[in-house]
Amino acid sequence: MGGLATPDLDSSLEHDLSQQPPAAWQTVVWNDPVNLMSYVTHVFRSYFGFDAATAHRLMLAVHHDGHAIVARGPREIMEAHTQAMHDYGLWATVRKEPS
Repeated sequence: MGGLATPDLDSSLEHDLSQQPPAAWQTVVWNDPVNLMSYVTHVFRSYFGFDAATAHRLMLAVHHDGHAIVARGPREIMEAHTQAMHDYGLWATVRKEPS
């Protein structure tokens, strides 16, 4: 053809995507009729490393509001947190943070 150079669309797309911040996701812990409030507080302190006041505040949100957002970040990390909550016997989900 006439020797016109065409941009490498794949590499420019990859470059554009790498410049964008990762999408924000949330790990949400939901209330359940099984786990004691003290146990939920213990899980939040031991797994996430929250101080006692933060863990207690989040546990009360779960208890009174039905759920609490316990972490925000990249989807893969939120999925790992959600699996860990399941391993502790808590009900948790991952959801995309509203924009």
